[in-house]
Formats: sequence, structure tokens, C-alpha cells
Amino acid sequence: MKSGPLLTARQVAELLGVSTETVLRWTRRGDLPAIRLPGGAIRYRESELDNWLAALTTTTTKETA
Repeated sequence: MKSGPLLTARQVAELLGVSTETVLRWTRRGDLPAIRLPGGAIRYRESELDNWLAALTTTTTKETA
């Protein structure tokens, strides 16, 4: 079992600088990996969030004239 802190949608939103609704929308679309707890609450594993962000990160190259 993977360990690490479980974050709420509000905490993820604060970390990413977006609204809670945006985080939940990404979750509903299947874009953002989440865990649904038995009571229905949604949580996000910090390590999976880091991996998700790394996969979205693009590198830019400096063009020379």
C-alpha cells in the first residue's frame, strides 16, 4: 500500500492555485487521480499529485536568433 498524506480537494486547490470546483471537475473527468473513501469523501495522495504534475510539465527551449 502506498503511504503519504491524503489531501482534500480544498488543499489541492490551494496548492495549485485553482478553485476547489476546478479540482473536482478534473477528478470527475478522470484527469486528476483521486481516492474515494467508503463514506464518499474524495482524497488525493500527495505522491500521485506530484507525479500528475510532473507528467503535465513541459520543458521550454530558448530559441536562438
